[in-house]
Amino acid sequence: MRTLPELECPVKSLYNTRMPAPLKIIAVLPAYNAERTLRETLNDIPPNTVDEVLLVDDASTDRTVAVARELGLTAIVHPRNRGYGGNQKTCYTEALNRGADIVLMLHPDHQYHPKYIPELLQPLRDGRADAVFGSRMLIRGGAQDGGMPTWKRLANIALTRIANAVLGLRLSEYHSGFRAYSRRYLETVPFSANSDDFVFDTEIIVQGKIAGMRFVETPIETAYFPEASQIGLRRSVVYGVSILRTLGDYLRWRAGWSRDERFSLRQVLALVR
Repeated sequence: MRTLPELECPVKSLYNTRMPAPLKIIAVLPAYNAERTLRETLNDIPPNTVDEVLLVDDASTDRTVAVARELGLTAIVHPRNRGYGGNQKTCYTEALNRGADIVLMLHPDHQYHPKYIPELLQPLRDGRADAVFGSRMLIRGGAQDGGMPTWKRLANIALTRIANAVLGLRLSEYHSGFRAYSRRYLETVPFSANSDDFVFDTEIIVQGKIAGMRFVETPIETAYFPEASQIGLRRSVVYGVSILRTLGDYLRWRAGWSRDERFSLRQVLALVR
């Protein structure tokens, strides 16, 4: 008697299929005197785009923390001001400790509109990127129409061209504060060794370049208004010089002329292998 081949049971096959676990997305808000804009920022976050919102307050002198807690946010407070980079260090460390697969940085001053969050997250969801940056330079007239001072826009363009030449990247800007990182990125690069100041944003890109991370940019619009956080001319000059110094440090490190814990192959690349 011939035996018929056993047919695969579709129900059994269905139950054996494992669905991928959903990614946990945490939005981190590095806050300093954001009392007036925090509520509006939160209200504009598109529904069902993030799983948790974490605010880190950098010793604000207004009611930022009180407003955050009124809104039901988890608020971590620095007893003294640690600077923009220092704030980010706490943001990323706490988000990783809370199990984040993707960490989205959103400034609570509403300069970067939260409506672009889905576009920022999608390349990370798809596995096409390790870091995604919102770029004001990818929209025609985006930065200028949003009120960005001309001197700041021209400095942004100049510093970006220099950084691209040094790092061999093709980013449209390095200075956006609207970013998202994968857990892999933040667990690989030694961001705790970076500056506590604004140059942190460039240092973490240099580290990602060394570690072979994939960068994607998405167009965004920004708005400049009195409540929006921004640095003046003097601080901007210091920031620009710090970026050039960081790029110089990277070149010296790459040539083997110096040792730098920010760019250490032992710290960065050992985790990638």
